[in-house]
Amino acid sequence: MARYDNPASAPTIVAQAPCRADLAGGTVDLWPLYLFHPGAITLNFALNIQTTCRITPLSRGRIHLRSLDTKKEELFPGIDALRQARRFRLPLAARLLQFFAPKEGLLIETDSESPAGAGISGSSALMIAATAALARFTDRNLTLEQMRVIAQNIEAQIIQVPTGCQDYYPALYGGVSAIHLDADGIHREAVPVIPEAFEARFVLAYTGAPRQSGINNWQVFKAHINGDRRVFRNFEQITQIARAMHRALLASDWAETARLLREEWKLRRANAPRIATPLIDKLIRVAFRNGCQAAKVCGAGGGGCVIFLVENGSASRVATAIGDHGARVLPLQLARLGLRVQ
Repeated sequence: MARYDNPASAPTIVAQAPCRADLAGGTVDLWPLYLFHPGAITLNFALNIQTTCRITPLSRGRIHLRSLDTKKEELFPGIDALRQARRFRLPLAARLLQFFAPKEGLLIETDSESPAGAGISGSSALMIAATAALARFTDRNLTLEQMRVIAQNIEAQIIQVPTGCQDYYPALYGGVSAIHLDADGIHREAVPVIPEAFEARFVLAYTGAPRQSGINNWQVFKAHINGDRRVFRNFEQITQIARAMHRALLASDWAETARLLREEWKLRRANAPRIATPLIDKLIRVAFRNGCQAAKVCGAGGGGCVIFLVENGSASRVATAIGDHGARVLPLQLARLGLRVQ
């Protein structure tokens, strides 16, 4: 492993941002889909599953990229060599470095507590952490919304399909978010909840990396843009469900929230049948026999994580049951805070 001298007086910058679980209104947050559904809203909440970006200055202008969770690294003699490159082992850090173009050398280390392909926006949260760290390193005074725009646009360049906006707001703000998608812009509203009561109602499980990460949303996006009336009607209903769920969460009406989550899951399956797998279907059946009231896949599905809304007092029973049937139960704690930079 290469080792470089760190200027003794130079500080290390550390930025952290949490992942998220989506509750309702996902995929509609892809531009311009929400413009076709006035009043569109997306609901999600930040998970205390963190992503981290650490930047340490290096002498002689050298660039060293290292991913701790994937155990990959990449080296460049300087920023000019990185900016001229077209292929990267670590595209997230490399593309952001191409944008920020720091004048000094650096070691940029990234890490994520999210399992691979979990559907809880580990990559988007890490984009926010890395964007904030590089903005601090290059003395760019960016607002949170400017960071969101940069992170979203560069992630679209990396994955080469449209990216939705919802994944970046839990990473920035933490808590529970209602993201209003309007013609005049995107507006995030904090949804007040009692964290402990909220956490008692949910179980999160990892089912394995998806076989076709990112494909489901892209297929649905194309169908919508191409005028598929069935998909359009489904998104109209998804938009109505998200608005109703927002009201239910504000009222702490868990029975109505569960009903709406079940309805949303039916529509998502109708839009993209591959969003579910045999294991996901089995886990949902097992969970319902043990106190689950509703369940849905996180993100684009095809694997990844499933979120279960359970009866009060049933979280441990549901977690044990699905764990016995092939799921990896993840700790679920609401991230009270969003982006932090030290």
